[in-house]
Amino acid sequence: MTDTTQESVTPAPPTTPWGAVSIVLVGAFMATLDAFIVIVAGPAIQADLDTSGGELQWILAGYQLTFAVFLITGGRLGDLHGRKRTFIAGLALFTLASAACALSQTAPALIAARLVQGLGAALMLPQVYAVIAVLVPEKERHRVFGVLGVVLGLATIGGQVVGGLLISADLFGSGWRPVFWINVPIGLIAILLTAGRIPESRAALARKLDIPGVVVLSVALFLLAFPLIQGHEAGWPWWTWASMAASALGLALFVSIERRTGRLGGDPLLRVSLFATRSFSVGIVLVLAVYAVITSYYLVLSIALQDGLGLSALGAGLVYTPAAVTFFVFSMIAGRLVPKYGRRVLEIGAIVLALGYAATVTVLTSGLPFTPVVVIPTLMLQSVGGGLLITPSLNAVLTRIDPDDAGIASGVLSTAQQVGGALGVAIIGVVFFNTFDPADGDRTAAAAHALAMSSVFTCTVAIVAAVLVRLLPKTRAPM
Repeated sequence: MTDTTQESVTPAPPTTPWGAVSIVLVGAFMATLDAFIVIVAGPAIQADLDTSGGELQWILAGYQLTFAVFLITGGRLGDLHGRKRTFIAGLALFTLASAACALSQTAPALIAARLVQGLGAALMLPQVYAVIAVLVPEKERHRVFGVLGVVLGLATIGGQVVGGLLISADLFGSGWRPVFWINVPIGLIAILLTAGRIPESRAALARKLDIPGVVVLSVALFLLAFPLIQGHEAGWPWWTWASMAASALGLALFVSIERRTGRLGGDPLLRVSLFATRSFSVGIVLVLAVYAVITSYYLVLSIALQDGLGLSALGAGLVYTPAAVTFFVFSMIAGRLVPKYGRRVLEIGAIVLALGYAATVTVLTSGLPFTPVVVIPTLMLQSVGGGLLITPSLNAVLTRIDPDDAGIASGVLSTAQQVGGALGVAIIGVVFFNTFDPADGDRTAAAAHALAMSSVFTCTVAIVAAVLVRLLPKTRAPM
């Protein structure tokens, strides 16, 4: 395909180009996995590099911070300079930063490498959605987004399993470093395949990057993401609330700038009119809510299993395995059901997800002992709902977006995922740690109580998600 600025992309082929799609899915898996794989490596990193608690927090959260802040800008850069080119740039930066993480000998060096790694992921992930929206025929997108949902879900659930396996293997006596080294060969292969297998595309009318919009949005998202990530560790001092209030003002200023840029005939970073599309605006809020539940819940569950039951990182990760298999199966089932039943599949998924959390509350407050055998069935029920809800919701957001806006819309979607995750972790962290009180020495009972209270929160958010699904346009395929 000719790489010009006069056309967005060649017409989509009549069938799904699975070769190209598979390559970008590798990038999505890597970007999502690295938000979770490092969690189980935290103790090993702290022991090896002699990090403080604050430094370890930055090693874990710094990646998410730059990832969340620059996603929308990353999507716009793909529209402007080519999604293939930007995807390769993101892959290259992510791969180099991963190598730098693995080679780090001090905590500050690892923190810096993690920040750069998050920037690479922010360039990479929006192009995944954009490439799918541009290259895949509309009638086939539900299947591809179903596979994407599976990939993201398995990266989320499986990150701690993979991390636990790599650390327990202690390859060549390298301890925690393989959790970063694993990205290097995969990234290099993905770059070579991208160069040869993915056609270039860009927005037909894009002219230049909206620098004022980039600066104001980046600052606003930083002011939102930073206190959400650091608030619990810091004890929620006044500056966290002031920062979030300033973020709201910054976002309002950003909207004003974008509208003015559009009125003056400029090229805004984000066309605010995108939110006039109901499937997009409602879908973004739905994705934010769902990822607030999914991300936060697995984090507190991991703490409950390790601090409450005394499981190893690998043991805790293996508890997720049946849920991961269930999620995979029902994500694929959702891809087959949505063309026939449309929004109804998402409605059922949200209800089952809420029932799964409610079931966890029931078993943990029934007097049964808190063991993996007790919670695994409820995790599997949650995964049934998550598989039916998460995978189709991604397509619901982008299904009516013009290909010229695919990059920026994908950036907004990815930002909703990351901010939703950070928001969920902040809220559920308060719930979990304020109710996790092993004062009498029974850590198992205390962890069960804290997990039950956390499940009440996630059940409530899942019910809100069910209401949001009802607000989506009532259509069948191609949602």
